[in-house]
Amino acid sequence: MSTIEAIPADAALKQIQNYLRDLQNRVCQMIEKEDGQAHFQEDPWQHAGGGGGLTRALSGGRHIEKAGVNFSHVHGSHLPLAATQKRSRLDKTPFQALGVSLVIHPLNPYAPTTHANVRFILVEQAGQAPHWWFGGGFDLTPYYGFREDCEHWHREARAACEPFGTEIYPRYKRWCDDYFYLKHRQEPRGIGGLFYDDLNNLQDPQWTFERCFAFMRSVGDHFLLAYQPLLARRKEQPFTEAERQFQAYRRGRYVEFNLLYDRGTLFGLQSGGRTESILMSLPPVVNWRYNWQPERGSKEAELYDLYLKPREWV
Repeated sequence: MSTIEAIPADAALKQIQNYLRDLQNRVCQMIEKEDGQAHFQEDPWQHAGGGGGLTRALSGGRHIEKAGVNFSHVHGSHLPLAATQKRSRLDKTPFQALGVSLVIHPLNPYAPTTHANVRFILVEQAGQAPHWWFGGGFDLTPYYGFREDCEHWHREARAACEPFGTEIYPRYKRWCDDYFYLKHRQEPRGIGGLFYDDLNNLQDPQWTFERCFAFMRSVGDHFLLAYQPLLARRKEQPFTEAERQFQAYRRGRYVEFNLLYDRGTLFGLQSGGRTESILMSLPPVVNWRYNWQPERGSKEAELYDLYLKPREWV
């Protein structure tokens, strides 16, 4: 049976922290450049168990209605339930968690919402080598569908995975489709992308710490390549108030998923994280309509019929 690779914990944490802080900077710079008007506010915070983070939030921009890019490095005395349901042997063990989590809600309904997260968890058990794993991914939530946008998004997702094996993209694309699914609505949140978790060498010795860390960097870097062209392409497209209302309606699905199913949200709240930073992902304007159905043949119906169905885009 494989055992977890022993790593120099302090050195590993420093490497990951440096990358995550740089990723946060690059994403914020991209958003500010594409918006052309608004700037991020910085909000450093401390975690009760140790460590803390830096939340950067932007709102009321020319093109970006709300964006949040959060870096965190927190300590705790025991892993939250969201992390131990499938790892019962690690219950009640001290941990450190590092990550960048972000969401971008453009003003224009033709510009898609996006979410990305890359993270690293380190569990330190007395008398044993530290247990660790990587996780994360990125996904896209369009309100109006464009085939070329979906294909570009998934080409970059595939490119992020290709150096690590041809089987990686199909596996994590399928995992993303399964994960970002609203069971109570029986519909996906968007068109997916990548989702992975529990990435270490426990099942496959080839996935050393360095390889896993390289994969994290590839996912983070390709997120920028995947999203920036879509935002630039759609942010100034003319739209109507009716289309804006449909965007607000579909944002309701985003809220439902984050509050009911999202592991990151649950992990943050269960670990005593900072609520303002955890819930920064929620859109600023949302509405719910009772039993609303799109008009047959409309662009809104097209979203459901052609885009909110798992499919192979590349």
